[in-house]
Amino acid sequence: MEPMGEGVTITSSPVQTGRMAARRGSTGPQPYDFRRPIKLSREHVRMLQIVFETYARSCATLLTTRLRAVSQLSLLAIEQVTYDEYISTLSSPTVIGSVTLAPLPGQVLMEVPLGSMMASLDHMLGGPGGIQPTRPLTDVEIPLVRNLLEKMLAELSYGFEQLVPTNPRLGALEYNPQFVRAVSPGDAVVVASFEIRVGDTENLASICLPFTTIMPVLRSDNDDVKLSEEEQAVRRNAHRKISDGLSAAPIDVAVKFRAVRMRTDEIVDLQPGDVVRLHHPVDEPLTITVNDHTFAHAVPGNQGTRLACLVVPEPHEENH
Repeated sequence: MEPMGEGVTITSSPVQTGRMAARRGSTGPQPYDFRRPIKLSREHVRMLQIVFETYARSCATLLTTRLRAVSQLSLLAIEQVTYDEYISTLSSPTVIGSVTLAPLPGQVLMEVPLGSMMASLDHMLGGPGGIQPTRPLTDVEIPLVRNLLEKMLAELSYGFEQLVPTNPRLGALEYNPQFVRAVSPGDAVVVASFEIRVGDTENLASICLPFTTIMPVLRSDNDDVKLSEEEQAVRRNAHRKISDGLSAAPIDVAVKFRAVRMRTDEIVDLQPGDVVRLHHPVDEPLTITVNDHTFAHAVPGNQGTRLACLVVPEPHEENH
């Protein structure tokens, strides 16, 4: 975990951990998952921090003016998690809007807790705000909510102007996070968490951006950064060490016949001594695979007393 500014936490731990740490203002250690290394560089994180802090300031002004109630929106954390981890931390019901940020690819999620949205509706309709009932929005309330979210998205476009001009478009609204599928469960996403206050109502809101949406912008913006000779030497040394380490890393290689399809009862009834007929032509080479990816072909044989295989050209190459 790395503090990047007052009240802002940058972390790759699960969303809820990061949100709670940001709320407490903690700068203590956070769990690090070595199976999912951080992909965001320091420069990328700083760029996103500027974008979302700009959005938070302008959106807070919008809410105060629009709702005629003192409102605040403060950036708490920018986190790298999987999509499944993000969805699992959201309460249900909540208000989730599917957003496109043309010309950026992919689908962005904008989540505002139902309590904050109901309080905003109450203020817009002349009420005092405060604690509101937890229920789905009515047909009369939905257009008001969509209009407010579209105004907030316009401020998000203003924040992204420093990286890339965007044209946000609000799509469908959903109440149950489990019904929203922006990317695959294991895909990496960047989540910006905010503390949203509308009058006396305080909750946590969030914006979820798939890595495939935001990373091309961050990388292209960072391509013009010039490194000193010392930094270039460090980078070359690191590249060499990684290359040497990968070259010496052991991997499991398999030589395979064609797969055989069998019924469940045939597999259950197999006994020692039974013969399973292979449907691999005798003139067709075997495949050499790593993690089920074919990278070469071979014919079986032996070297002395040990089984071996001889790597041969691909079948279509022989035909040519």
